[in-house]
Amino acid sequence: MIAELGLAALWMAAALSFAQMVCGSLALRNGGEAIAGLTRPAAMLQGLLLSIAFASLLWLFAITDLSVKLVASHSHVDKPILFKLTGTWGNHEGSMLLWVTVMALAGAAIAWLETRLPERTLQATLAAQGFVALGFFAFLLFSSNPFERLPVPAANGMGLNPLLQDIGLAFHPPTLYVGYVGLSVAFSFVVGALVTRQVTPDFARAMRPWVLGAWVFLTLGIAAGSYWAYYELGWGGYWFWDPVENASLMPWLAATALLHSVSVLAARDALRTWTVMLGVVAFSMSMLGTFLVRSGVLTSVHAFAVDPERGAFILALLILYIGGALALFALRANVISEGERFAPASRESALVLNNVMLSAILGVVLLGTLYPLLAEAMGTRVSVGPPYFNPVGSIFFVPMILVLCVGPLLRWRRDRLGRISRPVAFTGAVFVMTLILAGLLGDFELLPLLGLALAAALGVASFQPLWGRRIWRVPLANLGMVMAHFGVAVTLFGMASEAAFTREKLAAMAPGETVVVGDWMVSLDGVVPTAGPNWSALEARLSARYDGGPVRELRPQARVFVDPVQETTESALETRWNGQLYAVLGKATNDGRWQLRLWWKPFVTLIWYGGLLIALGGVLALVGHVFAHVRRQDLLRQIAIRHGKEQA
Repeated sequence: MIAELGLAALWMAAALSFAQMVCGSLALRNGGEAIAGLTRPAAMLQGLLLSIAFASLLWLFAITDLSVKLVASHSHVDKPILFKLTGTWGNHEGSMLLWVTVMALAGAAIAWLETRLPERTLQATLAAQGFVALGFFAFLLFSSNPFERLPVPAANGMGLNPLLQDIGLAFHPPTLYVGYVGLSVAFSFVVGALVTRQVTPDFARAMRPWVLGAWVFLTLGIAAGSYWAYYELGWGGYWFWDPVENASLMPWLAATALLHSVSVLAARDALRTWTVMLGVVAFSMSMLGTFLVRSGVLTSVHAFAVDPERGAFILALLILYIGGALALFALRANVISEGERFAPASRESALVLNNVMLSAILGVVLLGTLYPLLAEAMGTRVSVGPPYFNPVGSIFFVPMILVLCVGPLLRWRRDRLGRISRPVAFTGAVFVMTLILAGLLGDFELLPLLGLALAAALGVASFQPLWGRRIWRVPLANLGMVMAHFGVAVTLFGMASEAAFTREKLAAMAPGETVVVGDWMVSLDGVVPTAGPNWSALEARLSARYDGGPVRELRPQARVFVDPVQETTESALETRWNGQLYAVLGKATNDGRWQLRLWWKPFVTLIWYGGLLIALGGVLALVGHVFAHVRRQDLLRQIAIRHGKEQA
């Protein structure tokens, strides 16, 4: 009954999506005012129905209803309740239902709350959102029905991929989906503005919260996924340039550039073409990521599906949406001006240069991700990894960081470089001193050395816009910018430190033996069996001392899951303020020893602390813009009341 309720809600929501598209489109015609009143209710009711559909699927997983094919394929009666619930979106069909649910809730929020856009532009935006959602509804209902029943209920269920039975899965996929959906909303805003020829600051102010929100969630999702891969996969790394990892990075790069452009358009009525194009590119990157994950062209722990037919469906949607938007842009190109002009020495110019660098990095990642797939399609296997991504991406990343140090110091419209010479010189001195100091500390490769120096320079430069100002008078949006830029510096310092200072030890140890890795002395006390709800394991008992300090215990495991049967490694981490000790248990050797892999990774945790700071900066900026909008509306309301009293 619950499955049928969810499916019925899904069908009704699809019908409302079609109605939303039709009503919004007809409202743009002369005399369409009457039907325009139906668009908003259709969007809001659609959000309610999809909430019911997703709640139904969540309940089916919670009670382990093995008569539902999706539950039987991705859950098990003995699985802990948390992983039963996360199994709802730990698969292709459930994740797509979550996607359209968040999209519908976003559409409902636009219909309910949006007041800044002209009514025609809002109608066009909701029509575009309905059109985008309709494609995903068709995909779900005709090729990926999450509520399909089995002829005979399964006995126990097949279980979720053991690698995905982790607390990180509760946060990583949903945050990414919210980010992707935010970019779909931005895309709908762009289409609506193009249709009505209203690419204006009001359009940018209406779109900016959605871009900011999407960017924050993408940042959190990527950070959570990176940390999950770091501790769960047992490889000792935080980023592997896996194509599916890249599929989440590319929308983030495009969203970062879009965020800068839409902010300039909202504040200074410039970069209109940049904003429109980046809105299309950002959504196209999220669609491309969806295609890569669900088409079967990739083999990855991140991939959800191996069905080429589903991949073809998503590819068709990608071509339809993006091709249509680009065609519309071509038709409207002659009526979209660039807005206000600005001098080469200005904050706008710095943001344009920053966007060029971000776009170039996006191109590097896109090429490195797609080229092996194209080569394999032509019969040649090619591996593209860090030897390509790191140096080629750095060609554009290094100047981008330098611009990031200088850009926030410049004034809008026009400035003199001489005015900011002193803070720039100070930042340059920090860069040079850090470069020299790091060079004296060890024989490092060029990229980690540059990373340490750039991180120090950006860390100082991030706070320079606040020098001489009273902090309580600084707008929240500006504080958010400072915090986000400082977060980039913190993350960069963590990455560079991990690359420069990591020490690794691969040892075959017998109980009672000790090895040294970095400043740690690690002893193997023994290996004992242990078990969990749906797994058994061998657990190493390690005692570790840092620089002669107190003993710390680590418990890395080699697990064997049942239903499905799969072996995994569970790393053990000991975190200090200045880094992490990372331990992985391997196989037993013929002479009774145990293989252990140990890493000492100085300051590696700064990678994720920096990610949190970046996201927090986005949240501060979002709150600041919302408060500013509320204050502006209150002021306009008071002026209107005062004007009415004067006329009376």
